[in-house]
Amino acid sequence: MIPDDVVYPLPSQRALGDLVTDVLREMVTGGRFAPGQHLKEAELAEALKVSRGPIRQALVRLEEEGHVELRRHRGAFVSTLTKSDVEEVHTLRGAIERLAASRACTRMEGAGFDEMDAVLEQMKSVDTRIDPEDAVRLDLQFHDIIYAYCDHTRVQRVWESIRGQVTVFLRARNASFPDFLDVGYSEHKELRDALALADPQAAQDAIDKHILGAYERLKRLNLPDR
Repeated sequence: MIPDDVVYPLPSQRALGDLVTDVLREMVTGGRFAPGQHLKEAELAEALKVSRGPIRQALVRLEEEGHVELRRHRGAFVSTLTKSDVEEVHTLRGAIERLAASRACTRMEGAGFDEMDAVLEQMKSVDTRIDPEDAVRLDLQFHDIIYAYCDHTRVQRVWESIRGQVTVFLRARNASFPDFLDVGYSEHKELRDALALADPQAAQDAIDKHILGAYERLKRLNLPDR
């Protein structure tokens, strides 16, 4: 018998929904499901050992983030990467990351640059080949630092809302243009050095140049318009 003064809180439906959302998001962005694949509620619920309620909640959230499409009377399907998606996410990311960089460059000081240098050291140490997932992880880890030090909660929230889609784009880019060994370290080191100038305009210019390269590569993919 549990003593009266001991409380073992069970996860709320909201907390369970968040957990399921995180798991499904990771599965989608990690390539566990193919673009256009039908995500059946019953199968997902059985696989994750939960009821269908948290699955529905998670799918609605993932639709808001652009990872899945909910089709009336048909269910949920993994989103397919389109030219329109790439253009929209690129322009949104460009807008928020310019702001984040212009603020972070005057706030990072020693600790922030130490974190960046640690990621750069990992990039630099790759000398033969790198797993595409590791390339995506290091890329995002570097940019997460910029957002962490921008001191702007709303910008951070927007970044979190599109980060999963950026992950998908980076994976597609790395699969079609496996040049991380050639440009991964050098391009991020150039951005780091621009941020170290503590000049907001220089930081914005560096961000423009940095993310434009990835966008230009993605535009060369044979993607549907919408």
